[in-house]
Amino acid sequence: MLQIALYFALLSLVSVGGIPSVMPEMQRLVVDVEGWMSAAEYTQLFAIAQAAPGPNVLVTALIGWKVAGIAGGLVALGAFCAPAAALAYTIGGFWDRMRDAPWRKQVQRALVPITVGFVVSGGYVLATPQGLAWQSALIAGAGAAALYATRLNPLWILASGGALGYFLF
Repeated sequence: MLQIALYFALLSLVSVGGIPSVMPEMQRLVVDVEGWMSAAEYTQLFAIAQAAPGPNVLVTALIGWKVAGIAGGLVALGAFCAPAAALAYTIGGFWDRMRDAPWRKQVQRALVPITVGFVVSGGYVLATPQGLAWQSALIAGAGAAALYATRLNPLWILASGGALGYFLF
């Protein structure tokens, strides 16, 4: 339980852009380092968390639950939410007071490519749980193109990607 709490607390503090930004490191820890689950199980838990109503941080509770039952789920969720919430509360007032400071605008601009890189790497990890295959790349590329080029509801695009994956794999 202590390992779960420490891992998720540390990930919480670097989750610029939300949970998708730390998905690659989270996957590395729970799959590669600790061996708590397979890459496919990790991806399935993320999919369940995304499909459930509520914030996507629920994946932490599912991972904790898979590793150590209900107590593990509560520890993982609390460890992921508490440090980030405390940090946001602590610096929130200062950040708001510095709204017009030139350095604040520079920091925000610098965080954009970092956040995009984190999110893209998270998408790569989730799209390739068994390694990179042309089918996975095709589905991910088609989904990204559809999201960019159309106004379709993302759920339809996800459902289409799932159906396409069923037929290609």
